[in-house]
Amino acid sequence: MSDSHAEPTRNVHGVTCVVLLVSLDGEMSEMLYANLVTMCFVVLAICSLSATPRTVHFESADHKTKLVGYLWEPSGSGPHPAIVLLHGRAGAYSSLAKGEYTAETLSKRHKAYGEFWSAHNYVVLLVDSFGPRGYPAGFPKGSYDERPPEVSEQTVRPLDAYGALMYLRKQSNIRKDRIGVQGWSNGGMTVLATMSDQSPGLPLPSGEPGFRAAVAEYPGCGMDAIKGVYHSYAPILLMIAGADEEVSPERCQKFAQRAKSDGNDIKVIVYPGAAHNFDDPSKSKQEVPANQAATEDAMRQAEAFFAAQLLR
Repeated sequence: MSDSHAEPTRNVHGVTCVVLLVSLDGEMSEMLYANLVTMCFVVLAICSLSATPRTVHFESADHKTKLVGYLWEPSGSGPHPAIVLLHGRAGAYSSLAKGEYTAETLSKRHKAYGEFWSAHNYVVLLVDSFGPRGYPAGFPKGSYDERPPEVSEQTVRPLDAYGALMYLRKQSNIRKDRIGVQGWSNGGMTVLATMSDQSPGLPLPSGEPGFRAAVAEYPGCGMDAIKGVYHSYAPILLMIAGADEEVSPERCQKFAQRAKSDGNDIKVIVYPGAAHNFDDPSKSKQEVPANQAATEDAMRQAEAFFAAQLLR
């Protein structure tokens, strides 16, 4: 082993998370590199168990729902760019929450991404859209047609996203013109609806612009909000699970092709063999090689995408 060093070292509530950057020659170097980002993601998932975010409250842009949010903040006074996170159909919390829905019982993925982005100098705000409306445990697989309209990813959750955007813009440590949004599954569907120039909540009451950029992971692409002509007002990174068992990857690819032909700034990545929720840091997901490879690349792609759009 040669030219090995560790950086950066980040102390998270007494737990030191070290991202190991290894430079080796030959076949072993390639093998280690293929697993490096995923290993770091797992480390962050473990370390973030101690990195409890701050609980905040703010109003949805529906002007009637008081939302709960979880805020991770990087070191330093800022101002910092920011990322709003939108959970999927299972909600913001761990399946092991056992009725305790707090910052302590957030899912491993949300904790890991909150810590990942804050380690990269972003303020991160995870929005709980379901809990304040009486559904903190989320919804099971295959329940889409039975879900109540008050949690619609087309007409309601975009208003939550804009509520989060306006909340962040009131904070003194935020770069107000450098705020992105990322969502998974149902949250990814919310991202697509939010970024449409026909989105509920637009134009913003303040007259300010919307999000600077968006990442949508394995969304369903059959919803009415994105049928026909679709125009996003900012760049989108769309990541599709090629072996998705919950939503149709083919439908999303067709949507993306249509959106690109209509002039949208949309980058599409398909991960062959990857399942829905491929970047869940649980062992059952990450022991599948296609999911592990997709997680590694998705994190690298999202990091580069947001860096280009929010850090410049």
